[in-house]
Amino acid sequence: MISPSSLIMAVDSTLSSAVGASVSEKDAKALQFIEEMTKNVDSVQERILGEILSRNADTEYLKRFQLNGATDRDTFKSKVPVVTYEDLQPEIQRIANGDKSPILSSHPISEFLTSSGTSAGERKLMPTIHEELNRRQLLYSLLMPVMNLYVPGLDKGKGLYFLFIKAETKTPGGLLARPVLTSYYKSDHFKSRPYDPFNVYTSPNETILCPDSIQSMYAQMLCGLIMREEVLRVGAVFASGLLKAIRFLQVNWKQFAHDIETGTLNPKVTDPSVRECMSKILKPNPELAAFITKECSEENWECIITRIWPNTKYLDVIVTGAMAQYIPTLEYYSGGLPMACTMYASSECYFGLNLKPMCKPSEVSYTIMPNMAYFEFLPHDDSSAQDSSRDSPPRLVDLADLEVGKEYELIVTTYAGLCRYRVGDILRVTGFHNAAPQFRFIRRKNVLLSIDFDKTDESELQQAIENASVLLKEFNTSVVEYTSYADTKQIPGHYVIYWELFVKDAAHAPTDEVLSQCCFQMEESLNVVYRQCRVADSIGPLEIRVVKNGTFEELMDYAISRGASINQYKVPRCVSFTPIMELLDSRVVSKHFSPALPHWTPERRR
Repeated sequence: MISPSSLIMAVDSTLSSAVGASVSEKDAKALQFIEEMTKNVDSVQERILGEILSRNADTEYLKRFQLNGATDRDTFKSKVPVVTYEDLQPEIQRIANGDKSPILSSHPISEFLTSSGTSAGERKLMPTIHEELNRRQLLYSLLMPVMNLYVPGLDKGKGLYFLFIKAETKTPGGLLARPVLTSYYKSDHFKSRPYDPFNVYTSPNETILCPDSIQSMYAQMLCGLIMREEVLRVGAVFASGLLKAIRFLQVNWKQFAHDIETGTLNPKVTDPSVRECMSKILKPNPELAAFITKECSEENWECIITRIWPNTKYLDVIVTGAMAQYIPTLEYYSGGLPMACTMYASSECYFGLNLKPMCKPSEVSYTIMPNMAYFEFLPHDDSSAQDSSRDSPPRLVDLADLEVGKEYELIVTTYAGLCRYRVGDILRVTGFHNAAPQFRFIRRKNVLLSIDFDKTDESELQQAIENASVLLKEFNTSVVEYTSYADTKQIPGHYVIYWELFVKDAAHAPTDEVLSQCCFQMEESLNVVYRQCRVADSIGPLEIRVVKNGTFEELMDYAISRGASINQYKVPRCVSFTPIMELLDSRVVSKHFSPALPHWTPERRR
């Protein structure tokens, strides 16, 4: 068996200072598996593609391209096109409607995993098969062995994780359509997971699986408070989710203190399974109630995480991509605790893990595990490669052939039947672990605004503004220019839209009520994921800030003074640069907020 010290050196040669941690046999096997996969990237990828093409050879989709049973890369690349979701939508809709023939996959589609919204406003439906749960579980099983190399003693306490299920629907053909994490939490892989002392949660399964998110949050936070001394790590899937939990504590700490003092659960928690499991955990504890009252009643909430949970070693949250905007707030609440971004995954496929989980958020890189799917990469800086038409297929690069410093769009071929599918993630190669490239997540392609799970692109924002502008017509008013930003200074964050208006008759200008209705109309026009987040209170009301006439000319002058070409200047549709924000805010003449929640119900799958 490989020695603990050599395994640590194998995972990262800079870890020599962390050799103090002992490596169990189970961890050693997991770390050895990572080594084998990352040393043999190209051969593993070749095998994976062969398996996918061989098993799905008789599917309607692959037959269309006349592979004639070929499983080699050259034939695959020359005959199978690169596609988007819209290209596959007819096939996906047939499966959703109940067609059980082998359209995309030779194995039955077990359910759909819902991804971010389409241009039509509905969530994307990603087909999956039962065995994908095994692949996801495999990747989960690698996370803690890596973390144990960096943080000793994680088996001596518990993790306070805020985990939730979300709404699910059924397609006309009877298949479930739900988010990937909801699928995982409801699976036996999660509910009947074997005991692992390194991976024990404060939240009982019943609290995580409670369909009412408020009751679920209440019970999970209460458990976390009761077990505060045992908590060694605090986390949520995304940074926004953890901040929402802190905000929930700010609003409800008096009730938590009451429950803990009396040993009785808030009657607003009505879920029978939650009440039953909490009855075994909640006992009168006046001393703890007094402590919570003391800490939470103070105006200053700096370091509140380490004040309430003093043994916390790190935060386990995703703070890459759009979530990076929450880093300063998390640092404030945690007193600068490390933030571990452990995993890279999506509805389409689970991709890989961070082999240096305790690095700074700005240095997070993920290593794609070559056994998860077949991966290709579209060079993002090559404009000719952006054309995915059938007549001019883009030139894609294999996982083992990427270059450090270059950016690529991720393309995936999965066991569940996605072939050369454009995921839409832009990644930059930062280095290699053995033969496996490591990636920094740069951004989602075309995403303009994001607070939580929402993703709003430029065309969607433009359409929302056009729809809202209809309300201004009777006032002979129009939107001259606009820009936007995601304001995350408060919890929950919200969209801010700057409008410069042209008002023909100042005596007949739009009223505050009308402009507030414009905010509401914009929200009604945004996609279903945004509206769900608004209803779930993870996004605040949209705000329109009206600026003085001439503001956007000043914005252009500022950009030109910094070297922009007057001929090529375009108004940025999203801003984050502090001097520009200050310029815009100094010109604001009025602020308006959406007066009501937009309409949202779980989508029907027609």
